Amino acid sequence: MGIRKLGHYSIRTGDLEASRRFYTEILGLEEGFRPPFKFPGIWLYAGGDEADFGVVHIIGIDPHDAQGLKDYLGDKDEAALSGTGAVDHVAFLTTGLEPMRARLAATGHAFTERTVPSLGLFQLFLTDPSGVTIEMNYPNDEARSLGLA
Repeated sequence: MGIRKLGHYSIRTGDLEASRRFYTEILGLEEGFRPPFKFPGIWLYAGGDEADFGVVHIIGIDPHDAQGLKDYLGDKDEAALSGTGAVDHVAFLTTGLEPMRARLAATGHAFTERTVPSLGLFQLFLTDPSGVTIEMNYPNDEARSLGLA
């Protein structure tokens, strides 16, 4: 038995609400079931499928009581919780390039875009509130239909 797909990735943040807005309003993920851990957080799902335990877990830091988080996941220096560290970026395979570009324009969220040579992918790169780089991969025909490729 081998690895089939990425289960989820987790972001630890001091600004849970900013992360919620980014992942739901910008990326279009949906907030769903999360077990009753002794620390704040959000589990986000793609396409409403909660059978896979979500694709992004946002881990909140309670400044008044961080013990539950420390007990469950260990302590981390909040100053080190920015950017992607050794992880360069997290990528999603997706569709809906036109609505995504419209959301980004409406919110003023900065992004870069490029075409991957020989792979038929059009990419958007953006950054979440914790400084994590997110790569969104769209079929190149969507970009061509918009005059981008």
